[in-house]
Amino acid sequence: MPGHPRTAAFAWAVGAAFLLLGALPAKADLRMCNTTTSRIGVAIGYRDAQGWTTEGWWNISPRGCETLLRGTLAARYYYVHAVDYDKGGEWTGKSVMCVRNKEFTIRGIEDCLARGYDRAGFFEVDTGEQKSWTIQLTDTAGGAPPRP
Repeated sequence: MPGHPRTAAFAWAVGAAFLLLGALPAKADLRMCNTTTSRIGVAIGYRDAQGWTTEGWWNISPRGCETLLRGTLAARYYYVHAVDYDKGGEWTGKSVMCVRNKEFTIRGIEDCLARGYDRAGFFEVDTGEQKSWTIQLTDTAGGAPPRP
């Protein structure tokens, strides 16, 4: 019944909860959005306090997004290598890092073959020192610019 003290208290509590949720800091992550019509596999490389690391594979559905790294970004530059599972081909770049065919986390980018890994080219993503970043992977050669 309107005007009842319990109803008013409940409405106030719900409103306060929404205000508190709105006051929470925004999530800071590195995300990848696949704007293509293909399923893709993604590997990333980055430098942290312990040196270079490459990680993979995230499988991202067509028109889907995935969080690659959770939390505030620790580096300005991240490196991406992606494979199109449906149409073939890949997104590569000039920075060569270590990968393998199955899920991996690899420390170091030197002597990949001697350590039993494959080598792959990664393209550079400059996050501009933002706390979170979303990379848009597209079908076109130029691609869409990444956005914070």
